Order: sequence, then structure tokens, then C-alpha cells
Amino acid sequence: MGFGSYDESEQNNQSIDTDLDEESVDSRENDHQGRIEFENGASSDELINRLKDIKDDG
Repeated sequence: MGFGSYDESEQNNQSIDTDLDEESVDSRENDHQGRIEFENGASSDELINRLKDIKDDG
């Protein structure tokens, strides 16, 4: 075959397997169903004052 030539038999019946395997990844496998709690040790007043400071700086 020369440059630019192609084998027409390779162009026939080009199919792509799009079926999903049974072993495919389950995107819900690692879903979290619990709660997350966070304690920073600051009181509500301290947090509100800090928020005000942040807003004043911006």
C-alpha cells in the first residue's frame, strides 16, 4: 500500500461494543449515609465577631 491508500475491507462492519459489563464501577458504592460533626471550641459570639471582622476586611 502506498501513501494515502487504505484497505477497504478494514472499513466494513466497524462496530464498537457499548454494552456495560456487570463488573462496572458502582458510583454509589462510597456514598456517605451518616453525620459529620465539627467542634472548634469557639462560642457563637466569638464566631459572629470573627465573621464581622472578615466582612469588614473585605
